[in-house]
Amino acid sequence: MKQLNLNQLRNNISNWASDLGFAEVGFSDTDLKADGKKLRSWLAKGMHGEMEYMTSHGDMRWNPAKLKSGTRSIISLRINYLEKTPAPRDTIRTENKGSISKYAQGRDYHKTIRAKLKILEKKIRIFCEGNNYYNFESRLVTDSAPILEKAVAQKAGLGWIGKNTLLINKEAGSWFFLAEILTNLPLAKNNLPEKNLCGDCKACLKICPTKAIIEPYVLDAKKCISYLTIENKGTIPEEYRKPMGNRIFGCDDCQIFCPWNRYANQNKEKDFKPRHGLQNEELINLFQWSENEFERKTAGSAIRRTGYQGWLRNIAVALGNTKSLPNLTQILLARKGYSQLLDEHINWALEQHTRI
Repeated sequence: MKQLNLNQLRNNISNWASDLGFAEVGFSDTDLKADGKKLRSWLAKGMHGEMEYMTSHGDMRWNPAKLKSGTRSIISLRINYLEKTPAPRDTIRTENKGSISKYAQGRDYHKTIRAKLKILEKKIRIFCEGNNYYNFESRLVTDSAPILEKAVAQKAGLGWIGKNTLLINKEAGSWFFLAEILTNLPLAKNNLPEKNLCGDCKACLKICPTKAIIEPYVLDAKKCISYLTIENKGTIPEEYRKPMGNRIFGCDDCQIFCPWNRYANQNKEKDFKPRHGLQNEELINLFQWSENEFERKTAGSAIRRTGYQGWLRNIAVALGNTKSLPNLTQILLARKGYSQLLDEHINWALEQHTRI
């Protein structure tokens, strides 16, 4: 068996990944024990809310070799998803339109990125076998397995974890997805830790509508609008309904107002482009989608995760936060009877307009 030229392979991987649309690649070892300790502390405080899947995999999240036996290193990749549409700040200031997180406006990123990873994996395998190395093993991860991907990316030199708990890159901000390839190849490099450049900035803490970032680098998910509108399947606590404004699926505020996102790069990937006008649609129109229309227009979309009931629940809250619109009362009343959960939020929305 010929000795693999690992430097050449790393260079090839970077070039192949670039051709596939990835913005950057890094290589790291699998030691995530320190990050696992932080996660355990966070979970012990109950900040994960009802996301029980966060606790159901033991130490797998910080022990990649338990996800894929024989893992010696991790290839970490990032791909930009920011699309030039009406400025995000404009959307959240236009209260009669629904604000949907940028990442969810196009096709479900899991599918798009996984297809790219499969191509990259095949190229690595061909390179290995071309050098008489037939033992290449791997596992592809696209936010689809229990692994601390931000910690992995930080170790790989792709950025630092900011005060908003997102990975930030000094040349690209934070508008990107992460993906990984776990492999038995010894590709890890001795990366110098990326310098944390948040400095004294507290923009994300100040701007968070629900004050979910309770201190620098600590997010209480139970307060986060992304959690409340997506992961939470029950009642949205009243104390968070007004702060939600017109945000109906996720929240991007801690990215929108992060100074490092002045350097964010756009991506022309067609799958990430907004579909069905979701970047600029009226709340009234979205609220009147039938269940069939919801299923059709969210096919292959991350929005499907919230379900039809959750979709209407979120929009009902947003409609309660709008100024009076023509026929709003009738439109809200017409939706009553779908479920007790939805009725509760419709009643709240109606009360907001009764008080005006």
